[in-house]
Amino acid sequence: MKRFALVLAALLIAGPLPASAAAAGSYVADPQTKIHVMGEWAHPDDDTSIIGPCGVWHERYGVKCGVIMVTRGEGGGNAVGTELGPDLGLRRENEDRVAHYRSGTVDIFNLDRIDFFYNQSAPLTQYFWDEEETLRRVTRVIRQTQPEIYIGFTPTLAAGHGNHQQAGRLIWEGVLAAADPTRFPEQLRGPQALSTWQVKKVFSGGSTAGTGGTTTAANCTTGFTPTGLDTVAGVWTGYPSPYKWPAGNVQAQPAGTAKIWQQVADEGRAAYPTQSRVMFKGTSAPACPRFAMTQSFVPFQPNSSPAAGLDDAILFGATKPDPGGLPLGTLQYLTFSRFYNVAGEPFQATVHLRGKLAKGKVELTVPAGWVTDGPKQVRSGSRADVTFTVTPSATATVDQNARIAARYTTAKASGYTDNVVRIVAAAEGRFQRWGNWQEYDQWLETVAPQANRLGRSQAIQSMGVGQSIDVPVVVHNWSAQPQSGAVSLEVPSNFTLDASSKPYTLHPGTDATVTFRLTNTDTQLPAQQNVPIQIKTASGSETLTLSLVPTTVIPQTAVAVDGKAAPGEYPGPTLDVNRIWQGASGCIGPADCGSTAKVSWSDDALYFFIHVNDDYQSYAVTPAECVGHWQADSVEILLDPRGTASQSLMDTANTFKLGIFPFSQTGKPCWSRDADNKQGPAPGVEVASTAQWVGSNETTVPHAYAGGGYDLEVKIPLALLPAAVDPARLGLNITPYDNDDTSAPGTTTLRHIDQSTRLGWSALGSVQSDPYRWGLATLPGYTPPADRPTVPGPPDVSSPNLNGALSPQTIAQSAQNGVPISGRVPSTDLQIRYAGLRGNAVDIVTTSRGQGTARAFLTTGELGAIPVWTTSCPGDPFTPCAVTDGGIPPWAPDLSGRLVKQSEQQITRGVQVWSIPLTAAQRQKLTQDGRLLVSYETAADQVQAFDVRLSGRR
Repeated sequence: MKRFALVLAALLIAGPLPASAAAAGSYVADPQTKIHVMGEWAHPDDDTSIIGPCGVWHERYGVKCGVIMVTRGEGGGNAVGTELGPDLGLRRENEDRVAHYRSGTVDIFNLDRIDFFYNQSAPLTQYFWDEEETLRRVTRVIRQTQPEIYIGFTPTLAAGHGNHQQAGRLIWEGVLAAADPTRFPEQLRGPQALSTWQVKKVFSGGSTAGTGGTTTAANCTTGFTPTGLDTVAGVWTGYPSPYKWPAGNVQAQPAGTAKIWQQVADEGRAAYPTQSRVMFKGTSAPACPRFAMTQSFVPFQPNSSPAAGLDDAILFGATKPDPGGLPLGTLQYLTFSRFYNVAGEPFQATVHLRGKLAKGKVELTVPAGWVTDGPKQVRSGSRADVTFTVTPSATATVDQNARIAARYTTAKASGYTDNVVRIVAAAEGRFQRWGNWQEYDQWLETVAPQANRLGRSQAIQSMGVGQSIDVPVVVHNWSAQPQSGAVSLEVPSNFTLDASSKPYTLHPGTDATVTFRLTNTDTQLPAQQNVPIQIKTASGSETLTLSLVPTTVIPQTAVAVDGKAAPGEYPGPTLDVNRIWQGASGCIGPADCGSTAKVSWSDDALYFFIHVNDDYQSYAVTPAECVGHWQADSVEILLDPRGTASQSLMDTANTFKLGIFPFSQTGKPCWSRDADNKQGPAPGVEVASTAQWVGSNETTVPHAYAGGGYDLEVKIPLALLPAAVDPARLGLNITPYDNDDTSAPGTTTLRHIDQSTRLGWSALGSVQSDPYRWGLATLPGYTPPADRPTVPGPPDVSSPNLNGALSPQTIAQSAQNGVPISGRVPSTDLQIRYAGLRGNAVDIVTTSRGQGTARAFLTTGELGAIPVWTTSCPGDPFTPCAVTDGGIPPWAPDLSGRLVKQSEQQITRGVQVWSIPLTAAQRQKLTQDGRLLVSYETAADQVQAFDVRLSGRR
């Protein structure tokens, strides 16, 4: 106590802290902060592909990997606990750290963006993530950690989930922004100024397809020939790791022998129990994970070079000198005057060189039949830009990328680089893009032109069966000469056109839109809902994928919600909801599975009578689990009030979606809105269900539905929809989810996890997230109230995300490597002058130049990777020594015993003394290896992190 009083007295005399001195010179990341290979993904477990490679790179080549994780996966379900929302995010953050830490990847930079519902819209993701702020955080992390290599998702629509698409885009945008002094210039000024940074290699969206190579020996990409034009680097995961097989392991591996890195990777890949993963109990064979490079600013080895097959080839020119001999730090890359080119017409290619350049020459290698000038000379110096004229062959293949390579040669060294252009038709006819497809092509054009090598969007459209639509074709003249001709469409026999072809005349660089009227002549929905439409011009073609969706008429009639379809209540057509769009196969129509639906309207409400054939009653949810309908038997009703949600780029955020569980542990059905405009309760909805819970989630109890299925009757007030219904175009779908025995192997308890077969009225892939793929309904006689808006309001996500200032693991990492929590703006206002145990409390003395909120976490034990499995193997939390191993250790409320106590304190200017009371048991825990972790947030949302060893321990 005397020591504490002396410290406090000294601080009171000292007065406020001085401002930090301005940083001198350019910023260079220190070893604690520096990352060599950075990966970026949207959700924990998206990133498991780099576990094995990073382990090899770290151990053999001294490379440090890091991960930018945009969300913590808070919006998903929890297969092993009760945590949801931010509490689940805390648990999933730990799972991700556990998966990676043995590979030396201890820096996982969580950006604290919200994990919302499954969608396929990057623009919707931008809306919820605050696009500019997220990019600002990514840019800060890049500039502060200065990675040489960047790996992650493709930015294309092929990534599926809109969160994945946007995470891929953030790679391309972050690389550009980090190197651009005009982007987020505030990060480059002031006492904590960073510097711009050029990432050297990007691996996002490329193709690793090819032939050759091996999985059984080191340097596993030797002899590999890519199918495409991307350079592919690989790494063998058969090398021994530092981790040994424990005695008594169930895999019967000799005790003390090394696990190979693929074993470590597979064990890490399983370390996500909240996401239904189970402990890995197998043995792994060596593999050769490969990565396709889509942009490089440094010399590299092409796959035709033997050096490209080495397991460290990905590092050449970035963290290791390129075998060609150019000094590490040399930049060499190739750009073009335009990416889209016409056969026979010249364009410019420029080779950019930066660094310690010796006198030499640059020459290009072009495809057979193409012509270029050169070679051209380079003087010694630090910068050179050498431009060539390239003329493609007059017979160059249309709609295909072509590679151009550049080699810089000096008396002692040489460096290779390449890039691709695309040959297009002189007059190119493309279906007029709309929605997410149009937005993606605009992103390529205006934000990340280099990503054009990955391909533009596909041509996609939908229409109701038996209906007519316009098919606009935009013809662009890419050539330097006037073009004229005709556009024609080739359609299947069940379609007709207003004309077989239509003419166009174009000056160079201009567009013309040619529109056809297309009519479907079917009276019933065909078995194949996707049909190809060929769009042809004189020198090129494109395939439009057209999705036929079902249509219906919803009649007006009075309905009583009692679980029965009384005569006259549902006079409209019977809808077939048996078509499978995901999961097991088998249901092809009512005669096979017999699930059906009928719909009526009355008094500003829709009424549904749904019969589901089902042979097995799934897990019964608790009231708290009455969300995430896909994790148990359920039916989802999907309504797009204007039939235009996909056109507005908001996907299901402009719709109403109701997930209904036919039974729950309360004995009654339950329901909730999800993945729509306003998630959560649905006041005014009425549900009657004939399903009776069997009374147990144990598989030892018979789980057959009485009668072979169940009936649901549902009332949905139209006032709940985000906009007034257009009675001529209501988007509608009904999708039963059929879960059967979801118990884990070797157990008899059903779980609330997704193992469903998904059916629907309109059954096309990812139909739950794509309103344009839903069926279409009309409501004759219905007029919405005049005061009801026709434009949906802003969407609301009810599940919040975790603030990194509330994560002890994030705080500890930030305190160690200096990268601010979540990539936010750092503060230097607060200093912790003393923290120590005193009797039954921890005393803390702080000095601050401003005001804010401090959150203190008293912890004990190893915090960086808290085990997710129980095992009888001593010292190895990943390996089973008994078949019963693989249980889940308790997590909440204390992070498996690591969190002793937490507290919050409002900080004021000047010196402040505050205490955290302790029980005797809590004090005892802290006397061994107690730590104080503190996060500090200012009123301006700036952050600090502290990791303090407690004084006064006994």
